Amino acid sequence: MGDEVRVKVITPGEAAIEGILPRKTQLERPPVANADQAVLVTTVRDPESSLLTLDRLLVQAIYQGLAALICLNKVDLLAAGGADGYLAPYRRAGFRTVATSATTGQGIAELRQELAGVISVLAGESGVGKSSLLNALRPGLALRTGNLGATGRGRHTTRHLELLEVSEHGLVADTPGLSLVSLPAMPPGRLAAYWPELAELAPDCRFRTCVHRQEPGCRVRAARGSGELDQGRYERYLSLLREVELADRRY
Repeated sequence: MGDEVRVKVITPGEAAIEGILPRKTQLERPPVANADQAVLVTTVRDPESSLLTLDRLLVQAIYQGLAALICLNKVDLLAAGGADGYLAPYRRAGFRTVATSATTGQGIAELRQELAGVISVLAGESGVGKSSLLNALRPGLALRTGNLGATGRGRHTTRHLELLEVSEHGLVADTPGLSLVSLPAMPPGRLAAYWPELAELAPDCRFRTCVHRQEPGCRVRAARGSGELDQGRYERYLSLLREVELADRRY
C-alpha cells in the first residue's frame, strides 16, 4: 500500500498500470510504501503507555528513514503542565511533539497541520486513542473505538490497514495496535546512531567503538552525570542495548 505507479491512458476513463515507481521508503510491518513520517501516539493515563515502547518505536522510525512525530494524547486527563513535563526530554532530543485530546479537541488543529502534504504511519500501543484521533481529525469517519479492558490495557480496534485522507493532501495509515515491536537487527555499536541526543555526543567519546555504558572517556556518560542527558532516556537506551546485544549473539 502506498505505491506510486506509472499509468498509461488507453481511452477516456480507462487506463492501465505499466509499472511501479521506485519506493523512497518501505515498511514490512505495517506494509506501507513511501511513508514520510511515523506519528507515535502515547498516553500518560488510561492507559499508562510504556516509555520503553515509545523509544523502541522511535528507533524503528529513524532506522526506516522516517521523520518522527510524538503525539501525547488524552492530555485532558493530566494536571496543568503535565504534558510539558512528559514531552520535555523528547523535545530536548530534537523530536517534534504535539499534545492532543480527541475528547476536547485540544491540539487537533496542530496535529492536522503536521499531517498535511505527507503520508504518515500512525502507531502506538492499543488503547491510546489512535482511532479516536482519526475520528476527530476527520469528522464523519466513524472508525470503531474501544474502552480499556479489565487489565487496564487497550483492546485492538483497528483490524486492517487503510490509507485515510485526514488533512490537506495528507494520508494516514491506521495500523493495528503495537505493544511489542522487535528492533531491527544491527551491531550493538549502531544503536546510538538512532538515539539523536547520543548520536550528537558520541563523536567526542575517547573510543570510536564506545557503546556508552562503562567505557572511560565516554562523553555520553559524562553528560548523564552532569544532568545534560535525560536519565530515563539513557536507562532505556541501555535496556535496548542489552536487547540488541542478545540478538547479535544469536546470529
